Amino acid sequence: MIKQLVLGLGLCAMSGVLLAAPKPCAELQAEIDAKLKAKGVAAYSLEVVDKGTAGDKPVVGSCEAGSKEITYTRG
Repeated sequence: MIKQLVLGLGLCAMSGVLLAAPKPCAELQAEIDAKLKAKGVAAYSLEVVDKGTAGDKPVVGSCEAGSKEITYTRG
């Protein structure tokens, strides 16, 4: 009984770490691109930049453990 409880808690802890694992920028950029296309957005660009360098461009995602951001530009 105690072994099962410890095993269950260990698995829960590991799953939390996996869910919080940082996403590669290319993967997140592809997901955002697919969502925009599904909504019918036609003319836009997504760019991966270092965190804090987006300027006035809207940030639509964060990747590489928060060290990079994905910006959206319309047109």
